[in-house]
Amino acid sequence: MSAAPPPPPESTGGSDKVLAAAQHIVKSLATSKNAADDMIRILSGFDNRLSSITTGLLPSPDLSSTESSEISSAAAFDAAEQLIQLWDATPEALVFEAPENDVAQYLAAVDVATEHLARGASGAGRAGVAVQLAMARLEEELRQHMVRHAVPLDPTGLCFSLRRFSLGSFEDLDTSSEFDAATPHSLDATPETARGGPLGLGNPFDDHVFDPVRPEAVDDLRAIADRMACAGYGRELADAYCSIRRDLQDEYLSVLGVERLSIDEVQRVEWKQLNDKMKKWVQGVKTVVRVLLAGERRLCDQVLAVSDELKEECFLESTKGCIMQILNFGDAVAVCPRSPEKLSRILDMYEALAEVIPEMKDLCLGCSGDGVISDVQAILDRLGDAVRGTLFEFGKVLQKESSRRAMMAGEIHPMTRYVMNYLRLLVVYSGTLDLLLDDGGDNHPSVERPEDQDHDPEHLESMTPLGRRLLKLMCYLEANLEDKSKLYEDAALECIFSMNNLLYIVQKVKDSELGKILGDHWVRRRSGKIRQYSKSYLRISWTKTLSYLRDDVHGSGSGSGSGSGHSSSRMSIKEKFKNFNLAFEEIYRNQTIWKVPDPQLREELKISISENVIPAYRAFLGRYGSQVDGGRSSGKYIKYTPEDLEGQLSDLFEGSPGSANHSRRRT
Repeated sequence: MSAAPPPPPESTGGSDKVLAAAQHIVKSLATSKNAADDMIRILSGFDNRLSSITTGLLPSPDLSSTESSEISSAAAFDAAEQLIQLWDATPEALVFEAPENDVAQYLAAVDVATEHLARGASGAGRAGVAVQLAMARLEEELRQHMVRHAVPLDPTGLCFSLRRFSLGSFEDLDTSSEFDAATPHSLDATPETARGGPLGLGNPFDDHVFDPVRPEAVDDLRAIADRMACAGYGRELADAYCSIRRDLQDEYLSVLGVERLSIDEVQRVEWKQLNDKMKKWVQGVKTVVRVLLAGERRLCDQVLAVSDELKEECFLESTKGCIMQILNFGDAVAVCPRSPEKLSRILDMYEALAEVIPEMKDLCLGCSGDGVISDVQAILDRLGDAVRGTLFEFGKVLQKESSRRAMMAGEIHPMTRYVMNYLRLLVVYSGTLDLLLDDGGDNHPSVERPEDQDHDPEHLESMTPLGRRLLKLMCYLEANLEDKSKLYEDAALECIFSMNNLLYIVQKVKDSELGKILGDHWVRRRSGKIRQYSKSYLRISWTKTLSYLRDDVHGSGSGSGSGSGHSSSRMSIKEKFKNFNLAFEEIYRNQTIWKVPDPQLREELKISISENVIPAYRAFLGRYGSQVDGGRSSGKYIKYTPEDLEGQLSDLFEGSPGSANHSRRRT
């Protein structure tokens, strides 16, 4: 209603207030045709009471002031009683859908009846009945009015698109090969976050105020609540108010996608579905606290302003179901079996709940409110335990991952990709994880491997709790990769595998906050290992091939001399060319299908090979090529020019069979 209803009378008012109420009724009867016609028709059969009211308003000079007041009060109550009974006779009609004057009349009648009952005047029994009828109607009007004027929730206006919160750092995962499908950290369960971005991301709800009831209806609701409370119907008021608000909040939660699930139901949900539900929960808990609960708090303060006790009781009782539904899901997730892919989502839940606790403390006041906050804190602690436990399980899985399938081309192992993206993801939550891993949270008993010997104790002590945990996990990864490198029978391919994986690790560290946490020394140490692997590859793969180009067995090395002058144990020049060709072609055949994904490393390897092979071959060809050239079947031995070799070396490490035609003759 646009016009505010009249305020209720004080529970212990004087005759002047009763007289004023009666005057309002009489005035309304004179100005409202609908109500006046009905009231006059009804009152005409009651001993001319309408004229008695008028007479009561103009006291006879023969009556005392007290007698005059009592007559006026009785007359006002008679009129109020009749109006209350009139509305009670038409239960399908709603007072607050009537014109404003009719609403004001009814509320004034309720005030008169309530005052008459409170004064214990004659006819108190009738007053009690009238008040009871009025309270039953007002309770129903409260329900109808609150539902009719409820504001629907538009989730698109409250929640950011989850795509804006995705980390977007897993595009390079090689899903064409499996990590170990038997373990819970398969590539199908790539970790991700709904948070993303800097930790100081603005609150999307800062400027959003949600009023669960249209503002124009609040005055009417407050008028109803005031009269029910003043009439002693506070319990009925609280029950009706809480019942309506609970039902509406259930609808809001449904709109937000926050379901009512038991622990058993949550544990039976497949991960993909559970992941979606956890994402909705993260957004839902923020919306519930910052929008729904904040709106409910304002509504309680406005509608139930008549009593602070009622405000607190109704707010807590009406929102308890909503809060418990949120907490029950968090509890169910916290006790679910630990698996690494859940970690980021549990962290999202932990951070969301921790973020809104201060706001909940402002909303939930009093002893009962303290109990609610204790329940919320307990769920937060359980989610924190789940984070620590899941991180511990991830370390165990990483230590025990023992797949025996070697990467055929020596490329980056899926485990390496998964783990490094996983560790980069952990850094996004560095503040939270430092808090959770502090105070002994990083000291789970486990099958320990020695810590990284590259860091002295003083440096380890200066690292954050997350830094120490990351360092430990990196040690597990490197040790696991070292074990997997032993699966290769070809020692050169073992070097390629180690180079590829260690370079990938270093790049991921340097391109993220991991670099700051692990430090420059850690990066330099691994870069040095990559160079060592490169040298080992050259030595293992090319030493034998280059040995055929040595001329130390030919004495003077002039390229001349008779065959009778050579030792029978010495290899002939033709045999050297032949053996070099065979060795080179075997390397070419094998190593063109080997894969070095990083373009820079691939090019550096090719350059290193060329710098060793091409000059040696060119020199050998220059010294001894003339001894073979011109002879019979010379093309059988000198198959390549230095330029041919250089062109074929460019095919190495591309991950596909080379296209060189080794049978062609040199022309």
